[in-house]
Amino acid sequence: MDRALIERKLELLRGHVARVRSRRPAQAQQLAADVDLQDIIVLNLSRAVQACVDIGAHLLVDTPQSPPSTMGDTFTRLAETGLIDADLAQRLRRAVGFRNLAVHAYDAIDWAQVHILAGEPLRDFEDFARSIAQAIDRP
Repeated sequence: MDRALIERKLELLRGHVARVRSRRPAQAQQLAADVDLQDIIVLNLSRAVQACVDIGAHLLVDTPQSPPSTMGDTFTRLAETGLIDADLAQRLRRAVGFRNLAVHAYDAIDWAQVHILAGEPLRDFEDFARSIAQAIDRP
């Protein structure tokens, strides 16, 4: 495991979460009306998901697990190895679904849903970062 790489990716993840949090408007209607804000929020949410997948894939290389077959499967495998809990894995698999929608069907995005995702669910990324930081600190 390349600890420095994981720490850099965790820092990038924290930065994406902070960017979303700092730019999230008070009302979903504001997000729906502001294309630039939409781009900032969606890009950083997508990058946060990707950072989690990248970190997970890197960590799984050092386990007896077979490589994940999908991005979402990364979180299932991390839960199976005890690096994250099963509930968090489930929530992050749903985040992959959002990322895929954002990347492949941007025109179908529900901005009210994105507004929700840019709120309380950001804790999932923070929980992931905390779990991984604790895991890499274990002897």
